[in-house]
Amino acid sequence: MEALSFQQALQQSILSANLIPILPEILLSVLAMVLLLVNVFAPAGQKSYLNYISFFGIVVTGILVAVGWGGHIESFSGSVVLDNFATFFKLIFLVSAGLAILIADQYMEREGCNHGELYPLILFTVVGMMLMASGTDLMTIFLGLEVMSVSLYVLAGFNRGSIKSNEAGLKYFLLGAFSTGFLLYGMALIYGATGTTRIAKIAVQVGQMSLPSANIMLLAGMLLMLTGFAFKVAAAPFHMWTPDVYEGAPTPITAFMSAGPKAAGFAAALRIFLVALPTMQVEWSQVFWVLAVLTMTVGNITALRQDNIKRMLAYSSIAHAGYALVGFAAGNPTGTAGILFYMLSYSFMNIGAFAIIILVGKKGESNGTVQDFAGFGVKHPVLAVAMSIFLFSLAGMPPTAGFIGKFYLFSGAVQKGYIWLAIIGVLNSAASVYYYLRVMVYMYMKDSTEEFDWMQLTVPMALCVAIAVAGSLIPGIVPSFILQFAQQAVRLI
Repeated sequence: MEALSFQQALQQSILSANLIPILPEILLSVLAMVLLLVNVFAPAGQKSYLNYISFFGIVVTGILVAVGWGGHIESFSGSVVLDNFATFFKLIFLVSAGLAILIADQYMEREGCNHGELYPLILFTVVGMMLMASGTDLMTIFLGLEVMSVSLYVLAGFNRGSIKSNEAGLKYFLLGAFSTGFLLYGMALIYGATGTTRIAKIAVQVGQMSLPSANIMLLAGMLLMLTGFAFKVAAAPFHMWTPDVYEGAPTPITAFMSAGPKAAGFAAALRIFLVALPTMQVEWSQVFWVLAVLTMTVGNITALRQDNIKRMLAYSSIAHAGYALVGFAAGNPTGTAGILFYMLSYSFMNIGAFAIIILVGKKGESNGTVQDFAGFGVKHPVLAVAMSIFLFSLAGMPPTAGFIGKFYLFSGAVQKGYIWLAIIGVLNSAASVYYYLRVMVYMYMKDSTEEFDWMQLTVPMALCVAIAVAGSLIPGIVPSFILQFAQQAVRLI
């Protein structure tokens, strides 16, 4: 009788499974597996076509994702949802992956590590990020996190011939596994306190408690999950892995890691804290307030001292996580929509900057300091203008997307009454101008020591730079279009 009921429950679960919410994940997974098989039979040294196929797959998946805008479909007994929130973040992931794929082939060919499994790993990473954005169950989010993380561990150490890349992969694996333990233990405690892993049901259980903050198991679970997500988005003081991993990983992977996975961490954290734990917002917003201040300040102050441009952008990435945490601390529609807008804008401007770094760099990344940009504005004025746009956007200067993003993040904090948090954010943003302008000073005001004759602007690289420039400028000049979608995305989560 028990076996029969189990079979009936299994059959009912299978029949109720709707694959529409995970069609993009299925498409990318199938494409990744096909590319793995194709790579086995492809002639050695002829891997470039995998790059084009992967990018085409990203574009098709993006169209499929965009078609789902405005829908709300739950599947797998409510463990996965297709809504505007998930759709917006999935588009961010696809943008970051598509741009990273465009700049990957030229770099990997130059460094002698253009192995065919690179592109399937990027696609599997995107699948994991998508599951994190769509997950409405703690176990679904954790599954997506692990799919993403395992792929990223391999990608960080992808250049097997580089000691720095090997070190980056090992450090990322050890500290990533450590942070995952915090996150999983926090989820286990939340389950112990509420009896469910479903986000909506957790909200109901916590809402029925007379004083949720007095429940030690619930409070500890919340803090442990917060710690785990802080590791994933590189928030201080859980940022220790970021500079070494970003510097050692292949530059296209660094560009991808700094944008896509960071956005995935915010997507999962937003859904958990805003939907499952809204009654504890007073407690967790105070923690995010402190984290935002620490992250912005540590990232910017340390970036001021960097000569290696990848390490500078690594610490800059930490600071930008701090800006996004300002919106998280606010926890209101303005701050939350600001996070979505900022994550999209950051993907364009940061990956665009890394594309120029790849062009300036030599084999072995020997041209990786700020000083190596001396005279670049004279030798390659168009690319120097593009780099200037990216740096202005990262600094939050108008009329770029970075300015509008920070404006809405800080506006959310002001609306919440966190005036000092907004002031600290503005001061940090002003401090960051120094190390961004320093690069431009070398580009335009220092004599060139190089002819940059090794540079090759391929079609994929040019396309990436053009898309990134448009993505850094258009949302800053006409922000209402994207902000409207961001506001719709956070309305129903």
